[in-house]
Amino acid sequence: MQPVLFSVFGLDVQSYGVSKALAALLGAFLLGRAFDRLGLRRDDAHALVFWATIWGFVGAKIYYLLEHASTLTWHHFGGMGFTWYGGLIGGIVAALVVIRRRCLPALAVADAAAIPLTLAYGVGRVGCWLSGDGTYGRPTTLPWGVALPNGVVPSDVPVHPTPLYEALAALLIAAVLWALSRRERPALTIFGAYLILSGLARLAVELLRVNEPALLGLTQPQLWSIVSIAAGAAIVLAGRGRRPAPDDAESPGGSRAVGDGAGALVGS
Repeated sequence: MQPVLFSVFGLDVQSYGVSKALAALLGAFLLGRAFDRLGLRRDDAHALVFWATIWGFVGAKIYYLLEHASTLTWHHFGGMGFTWYGGLIGGIVAALVVIRRRCLPALAVADAAAIPLTLAYGVGRVGCWLSGDGTYGRPTTLPWGVALPNGVVPSDVPVHPTPLYEALAALLIAAVLWALSRRERPALTIFGAYLILSGLARLAVELLRVNEPALLGLTQPQLWSIVSIAAGAAIVLAGRGRRPAPDDAESPGGSRAVGDGAGALVGS
């Protein structure tokens, strides 16, 4: 593990923070390319990622603090400690605001963001692993179990490298979404599939994590995963009656026409 990558003039550059910056840059790059194919402005993609990242971190921190409200100390306000689902909520709210203000095609943007969001999440999880932030799993005797005595949250016994499991799952999910994007499908199908697959992945990895049950023997991440799966399934099923989404090769004028209708939807 390497929580600190290097130091500059006594200032530690941490792997956790670097991974989050790289995840945002990757997301902006991939979403920018997707916007190019849709005939939308790349600047809008960068603005979307920027504000979704900022408010995603705010939402993740607020959710984390609420989770630990009963045992809150000044340590909880430090640079570590963020909850993914709080970040997802904050990021979605910020993205909707940007979409409305810039009159972007909401449905097309949601589909376009699914793969960048997936891969950015995978990069972020690698950073969690390098920093040893405590999001790893239960002790294990499997050959790939790793002890983290120098992690931010140390472990002297080999544990499941669950952040790496999630990073690998992110690659597989992105591959499935990419294959799906090559086919004719109704709008929001890719985003719905993202919600289903990412929910299933987190639901499974929680079986190896050390989190306290919150309801019916399920942890909070598992409960949110079920919500994600249900929402994704509802989106996919509801889309069966819609016309296929415009493909990536559609002209800028065609994409903007879709945007007019979606912008009205977001503004309603």
